Amino acid sequence: MRPAGSVQTRLFVMMALQVGGWGAWAVKLFPYMTMQGYSAGQQALVGSSWGIASIVAIFFSNQFADRNFAAERFLAASHALGALFLIGAAYASSFAAFFGCYLVYSLLYVPTLSVTNSIAFANLPDPARQFGTVRTGGTIGWVIASWPFIFLLGAHATAEQTRWIFLVSAMISLALAGFALTLPHTAPRRSAALDPLAWRRAVTALRRPDLALLFLVTFIDSIVHNGYFVVSDAFLTDRVGIAGNLSMVVLSLGQIAEILAMLVLGRVLARMGWRKTMILGVLAHMARFLVFAFAADHVPVIIAVQFLHGICYAFFFATLYIYVDDAFPKDVAVSAQGLFNLLILGIGMMIASYVFPKLMSVLSHGLPGSAKVVVDYQTLFLFPSGLAALASMLLLLFFRPTSFGPGRKEPLGAGPELALDPGAGA
Repeated sequence: MRPAGSVQTRLFVMMALQVGGWGAWAVKLFPYMTMQGYSAGQQALVGSSWGIASIVAIFFSNQFADRNFAAERFLAASHALGALFLIGAAYASSFAAFFGCYLVYSLLYVPTLSVTNSIAFANLPDPARQFGTVRTGGTIGWVIASWPFIFLLGAHATAEQTRWIFLVSAMISLALAGFALTLPHTAPRRSAALDPLAWRRAVTALRRPDLALLFLVTFIDSIVHNGYFVVSDAFLTDRVGIAGNLSMVVLSLGQIAEILAMLVLGRVLARMGWRKTMILGVLAHMARFLVFAFAADHVPVIIAVQFLHGICYAFFFATLYIYVDDAFPKDVAVSAQGLFNLLILGIGMMIASYVFPKLMSVLSHGLPGSAKVVVDYQTLFLFPSGLAALASMLLLLFFRPTSFGPGRKEPLGAGPELALDPGAGA
């Protein structure tokens, strides 16, 4: 039996490889498709892949794979096959081939996001205390994955160079496929006590006002969040003038800030409570896009504002996950997280993948006397800024959590009007 510290280190590395493979291609996927001449509609179709995979994941990874396969073997097989389809996407000579490879990769990858969490929770002696540290490995993996592209891409990277985003991701996937077989054995969960229809109870619980409102706000903010990843790299390289081989490193500053924000999140929640913390996270999205809109000519400001990503993620999304775990009964909490992930990783990404390339196309115009086409980014960024403002107002006016902050639990059926602390919603 391996010592607990060794297991925790292995789980940390697992998370670094899991999220690092995603980070290798995430911010340059849409610029790559633009280089290949794919239309806004085709890009939206590719962007819908994770939405399709998220829906499949609710029924497959959470209901079938979780009960029939050892988690570490499922992880190894998924990443080994996923690497092959990433290589296929890199060398696809037509849109149909590229979309097919990327869709299959998505179907293989998205379920592993919950599988890695399951492996961690099953093998940590004290998950409540240790999981945050282990999950930080994913953020560090995303940051590290951006650094090879300083050398693999040129300042004005071509499509042939940019295809390295898929090849690097494939290498990381293969590394995780092998590493997964060294992880602690996590047997399939075949207990009769597990409710195979727990997701239906989680959906039913959304009739509760605080959860219904939070579901709506998450839907809005997930469009804003995913829109950032759709347009940010093109904005940095085409409008701000940051070299193509440095843009991923600049964007990775947000992940570094995410680590710092997660370290203080507990104290912020204790002082500010659920509602104010979430509002601050959403407003950080608005602030970042407004800076993009009105300070594009100030490179140091644009670089510095990347650090707001830590507040965007930790103060809204991480707080959301904690609230969902706090608000739902334990036997449906995993399914409830899956429902919110469906918004964040699936539906929000699908809509952002359609809307933002379409807006970029509509807001593009030629320069007088030049063949160059530019995007009116200032007008473009007012759209997500407005959505973030709407989401923050909904939280301010209508969100009534069942407690001021973490630590107090009420039955699922208790309405917020019966369960509020004296300071709830302050």
